[in-house]
Amino acid sequence: MSMSLPGLAALMEPLRGFVAVGRRMSITVAAGDLCLTQSALSRQVQALEERLGVKLLIRGHRSIAFTPEGERLFRSANGALQQLQDAVGAVSARSRRPPVTLSASIGVTGLWVLPRLGRFQQLHPDIDVRVAASNRLLDLASEGIDLAIRYGPRSSAHPGATLLFRETVAPVAHPSLAGGGIRSPEDLAAQVLLEFDDPGRPWLHWDDWLAAAGWSGVKPRGVLRFNQYDQVVQSAMAGQGVALGRVELIRPMLADQRLMLLPTSLQGPHGDHAYWLIQAEDAPRPDVAAVIKWVTSEARGNS
Repeated sequence: MSMSLPGLAALMEPLRGFVAVGRRMSITVAAGDLCLTQSALSRQVQALEERLGVKLLIRGHRSIAFTPEGERLFRSANGALQQLQDAVGAVSARSRRPPVTLSASIGVTGLWVLPRLGRFQQLHPDIDVRVAASNRLLDLASEGIDLAIRYGPRSSAHPGATLLFRETVAPVAHPSLAGGGIRSPEDLAAQVLLEFDDPGRPWLHWDDWLAAAGWSGVKPRGVLRFNQYDQVVQSAMAGQGVALGRVELIRPMLADQRLMLLPTSLQGPHGDHAYWLIQAEDAPRPDVAAVIKWVTSEARGNS
């Protein structure tokens, strides 16, 4: 007996109910499995019998049994539905690929990762990336993080870390404040300095820069302090003062001239800090490997 697609579609729900009954050999238990009432499931099986024109079940007192036609249909339908469930489960599992979690500080996330993330999405629209922006040093294994961009000296870098790029620090400002740069104490005294208020990173502080240049006694026109480095950059782009720019992080702003490097005779303190990529697994899954390739490629173009 052949059947059109609409006719087969109309049979799917009662056929599913019939298979559930056959698996349990109980209408009551099968109804619970399907979240149906006993009477609703009985009507489904009766509708299937009427549609096929044969009896499928022999109903006794608190028991049921297959007719020969019912047993034949159950064996075929049960196998077909199981194959369909397995196929749907496999496809669904592939569609629920876990995202790749990338951890970075708030500043690195805002200034370096997010402006570049669109390029990764164009290359890999099927891979979801979750960015975990935090200044807290997250533990990759315990917090389910695949990759982390960390900042620090070589001596504290993770043994398996990949060097992304080193750090260059130089005075930057909005083009309207660039003028002739900062070549003398008088040039500096005319400016408002934008300070990254992080006591753990003195090489990014103006006091250390001025001390290294022998200008410790110079008083700027004013100082604005920020506890996040991306705020320092935003303030500089708004023309509110001169910042110590972390050149590799702000390269896009320099390229489109939202910021300019100021010509200066100042030579700041020398540091060995750099940016490193750490991966949780030595043999990462393919999606993580794709993000690693993208991050390292972006880093090569950053220098």
